[in-house]
Amino acid sequence: MPISERKCIPLLPGMTSSAIFARDGKSLLYAVAFRGEVAIYRQPWKDGKVIGTPQVALKLPFAFRLDWNGGSYDFSRDLSTIVYERPGGHADLYLLSQK
Repeated sequence: MPISERKCIPLLPGMTSSAIFARDGKSLLYAVAFRGEVAIYRQPWKDGKVIGTPQVALKLPFAFRLDWNGGSYDFSRDLSTIVYERPGGHADLYLLSQK
């Protein structure tokens, strides 16, 4: 669809967090919080459309609010770094490494 048409097409209906392109450029990443943990999903993307079924790319064993104070988290495109702010005003930085 050309930009000149000025239409927005929902890619992931019902999603309340932001999405970013994964490092490979072939999928979108987005976070979902539930029952004491956060999962980051990978949704395949091709030719301007989402395709296939989203898969869990990373599951964190703790939760944080995805909608607090207008966006209080971020993660890197390769999922090696996650930053989030707790409502008390403290920020934590997590570096995930494979050993």
